[in-house]
Amino acid sequence: MKSFGHWLASPWRRSTVAAAAGALPVLAFPAPSLWWCAYVALVPWIVLVHSAPTGKRAAYDGWWGGFGFMLAMHHWLLPSLHVFTFVLAALLGALWAPWAWLVRRCLAGTPSRARIAAALLVLPSGWLMVELVRSWQGLGGPWGVLGASQWQVEPALRLASVGGVWLLSFLVVAVNVAVAVLVAVRESRVPAVAGLVATAAAASAAWAWSPRPDVDGRTRIAVVQPGVVEGADRRFAREEQLTRELVGQDVDLIVWGESSVGHDLGGRPDLAARIATLSRDTGADILVNVDARRSDKPGIYKSSVLVGPDGLTGDRYDKMRLVPFGEYIPARSLLGWATSVGKAAGEDRRKGSEQVVMNAGNGLRIGPMVCFETAFPDMTRHLTEDGADVLVGQSSTSTFQHSWAPEQHASLAALRAAETGRPMVHATLTGVSAVYGASGQRIGEWLGTSASTSAVYEVPLADGVTPYVRFGDWPVQAALLILGGWALTEGARALRIRRPSPEPRVPPARTAHESPARPGR
Repeated sequence: MKSFGHWLASPWRRSTVAAAAGALPVLAFPAPSLWWCAYVALVPWIVLVHSAPTGKRAAYDGWWGGFGFMLAMHHWLLPSLHVFTFVLAALLGALWAPWAWLVRRCLAGTPSRARIAAALLVLPSGWLMVELVRSWQGLGGPWGVLGASQWQVEPALRLASVGGVWLLSFLVVAVNVAVAVLVAVRESRVPAVAGLVATAAAASAAWAWSPRPDVDGRTRIAVVQPGVVEGADRRFAREEQLTRELVGQDVDLIVWGESSVGHDLGGRPDLAARIATLSRDTGADILVNVDARRSDKPGIYKSSVLVGPDGLTGDRYDKMRLVPFGEYIPARSLLGWATSVGKAAGEDRRKGSEQVVMNAGNGLRIGPMVCFETAFPDMTRHLTEDGADVLVGQSSTSTFQHSWAPEQHASLAALRAAETGRPMVHATLTGVSAVYGASGQRIGEWLGTSASTSAVYEVPLADGVTPYVRFGDWPVQAALLILGGWALTEGARALRIRRPSPEPRVPPARTAHESPARPGR
C-alpha cells in the first residue's frame, strides 16, 4: 500500500488514476447498463481524493475525475466534434473540483462520527450542485445524471416519482460515500454502516408510501421508424410506406421521429396533403417533426407539427432547448472555429418560446418534446401540469448510430414517465425507439438501430399527481439548505479556532506590608 502511495506521488500518475476512476460510473448507463455498479463506482474516486495531501491536490483529483466522467459519458461525440470533445470534457470536468475539495474536507484523516454523518448529507448535496449547474442547457444539459443509471430498476423508478432523478442521484452518492468510508476509514465503520441503514430505511419508506398512478383507460399509439435513409424525399417516402401499413390497425396516434419532414409544410402544401391522406386512411392524427426553414418567418426551426385528416391542425411546437454545437454554436464569434474541426452547426437554428400541449383527437392530449429535451425533467413535469396524457419525444441519433447514444437516449424516457406518472413515447428516425408506462415500465419491444418498421403499442393511460410533479425539484432545494447549514457551521467553527483565548488574570504583586496600591507602606 505504501509503495502504491509512493507511485501516486507523481502528479501525472495521480491525475491519470483520477480520470480512470471518474470514468467508472459510465458502466452503469446504457449500453453496458450495469446499474448495480453505480452504488460503488464512485468509491475509488472518493478514496483517492481522501488520500490527497492538500486541498489543492484534492481539487485537481476532482477536476481530472470529472474530465474522465464527461469524456467517457460523451465519447460518442468524438466523430462529430473531434478534439473539441476533449475541450468540453475538460471545461465541464472542472465542476467537480469543489466537490472533491469538499470530500477531503469532510473525510480527511480519521473523521469523527459527527463528520461522517455530515458527509453522508453534505457530499451527495455537493454532487447535486454539480449536476444542477451542468444541467443548464448552454452547458449541454442533464445528460448522464447519475440517478438516470437506475432507469430499469423498479424500486428506483418508484423513488423517482417522489423526488425525480435528483433524489436517485442523492441516494446513490450517499451509498458510495458510506462504502468509501468502510474501505478507507475503518475506524469509522459504525457511522458508515448506520448511514447505509438509514439510507435504506428512508428509501424503503418512500418506496412503500409513494402513490401509484391510477390506470384509467388505454390508447393505441404507433411509432414509425424508417431507419437510415439518405435524403429528405426518400425518407419521407419510406415513412409514408410504413404508415400505410397501419391502415386498419385502429390506432389513435401515429408518431414520426425528429427531422422526419425536411420541408416546411406551410410552403409545401403537397406534402401536407399527403400526410393528411395518411391520417384519413389510418383514422389517426400524425405527429411529424419538421426540420426546415420556415415559410412564415425567418430562420430554421425544429418543430413538432400535428396533422389530421383535414390537414394541418394548427398545433405546432417549436423546439425550445437547442443542442450546443449540434444546432447552434454558443458565442459563435469566439467558437465558430468548431465548424472547421467537426460537424458543428453551420447556421444557428431558432428556438421556440413556450411548451405546447396538443389535442390529438379522441380526447387524447399529448406533450411533445424534441431530441435531448427529454433529458430535462422540468419540461415533462410542466407538460404534465398543463394536462398532457401522454409525453412524446421525437429524436434522431442517426449520427451516432453505432454508439451508446441511442440506448442512453431511449432510457431517459423511463425516468420521465416514472417522475410524472404519465406514459412516454420515444420515437426516433433510426432507433432506439421505445415506449414506457406511467410507472416507467417498458411497454413492448425496443425498435433497435437496425429496424426499419412501424410498431403499435397498447399504452395504459394514468391519472393522479406524483409528489415530484406536485413539489418539483425539492431534493435540489434540500441540498442547497444542507450545504448552507454546513457552511455556516464550518464558518462558526473556524471563528472559534481563530479567536484568541483571553489572557489569564494575574493578581497584582504585593509588598511585605501587603499593600499592592502603595508599595512600601
